[in-house]
Amino acid sequence: MKAWIPLTLVFTFGLAAHAQATCSYPASPATPPDGKTATKEQMVTAAQDFKRYNGEMNMYLDCLKLEMDVPAPADPSKLTADEKKKADQQHKMYIKKNDAAVDELQAVVGRFNEQLKIYKARNVQ
Repeated sequence: MKAWIPLTLVFTFGLAAHAQATCSYPASPATPPDGKTATKEQMVTAAQDFKRYNGEMNMYLDCLKLEMDVPAPADPSKLTADEKKKADQQHKMYIKKNDAAVDELQAVVGRFNEQLKIYKARNVQ
């Protein structure tokens, strides 16, 4: 039973450190290969790159969510007007970051999916 206490503390402090960490915005993959001329190997490699990017972007969005979900003070009425304004601005900034990341993810993956559709149409047997 005593062994669980240190493990619990490590987990708790690790989570707290993660919540305080700055989220890293992932680099988008290179332009997808042209579906009209791409080889199977090029499409498979691109699919792996875009899958990696999708995973990294989802980790970024999860990190943002952790930062947005930081608990509010126990008694918000004790916040000054400046503190309330700062908290509101910070929340709006996280929402903008989240929305921009989702928009980019959809656009980047959408471009790959368009080329994949062209590739598949070309290679129908």
